Amino acid sequence: MADTVWRPAGRTRELRSTRALRVRTAAAVTLIVVAAVLLVPPVVRLDQQAVDLTAKLLPPSWAHPFGTDDVGRDLLLRCVYGLRVSLLVGLVAAAVATLIGTVVGAAAATLGGWTDRLVMRVVDTLSAIPHLLLGIFIVALFRPGIWPVVVSVALTHWLSTARIVRAEVLSLRARPFVDAAISGGASRLRIAVRHLVPAVLPQAGLAAVLMVPHAMWHESALSFLGLGLPAHQASLGGLVQAGRGSLLAGDWWPSLFPGLLLVVPTLAIAGLAGAWRDRLNPRRRSELTL
Repeated sequence: MADTVWRPAGRTRELRSTRALRVRTAAAVTLIVVAAVLLVPPVVRLDQQAVDLTAKLLPPSWAHPFGTDDVGRDLLLRCVYGLRVSLLVGLVAAAVATLIGTVVGAAAATLGGWTDRLVMRVVDTLSAIPHLLLGIFIVALFRPGIWPVVVSVALTHWLSTARIVRAEVLSLRARPFVDAAISGGASRLRIAVRHLVPAVLPQAGLAAVLMVPHAMWHESALSFLGLGLPAHQASLGGLVQAGRGSLLAGDWWPSLFPGLLLVVPTLAIAGLAGAWRDRLNPRRRSELTL
């Protein structure tokens, strides 16, 4: 058992205030990002293939807050459109991966025996393959587009969720209410559907939220390598890759702003997920703050 750490009351209040400020900041950033990707595209339409060489690589200004890219397109609008793609891929892929992982993990733990061992050996084998390498292989099977990227991210990110759900279900199987249900004649399927799966849904939901930033970075990495969306369609990874050549000429904004719009939202989402994790697992805090 961890040693108890006694803190002064003032220090405790300061820590709680700092933690609350971080959560509020992360929530505000997340709300701003969601509002931007939902409201800006319907109001301001962007021609993805428009070219204006007279406005090529203009620095940030009132007319173009993020500047323009190497073919004269407004970088702020393209960043917002790219962020919308990253969020869409992250949310959908995380939901699909969580569903797959929950079903696989719950089934393996509920059935047990050789089924559990076989499923977990498959999970271990797939986990040994780098996610990005496996994602590249999956994307290469389809034509460039957003849905192949979603499929690629979802099929490479369900493994951790399966492990979490399996561990939780194995823990729940040792509880007295499961023994009572078995003594009452309930089948394994009924016990899993009525008791085990609902009990692990909060953990699965937390895994899904934590997976969103990872999925966004995975999509950006594929786009950076030119394997995600078509070249003309805005994505944060593609924008960073397109602006890489301008850095040597001293034009920093084509790479900086897409990178910031990738880093800041993912940190905000991860911060909210961390606060949720602390609420679900208060025992993780090994300190007694009085």
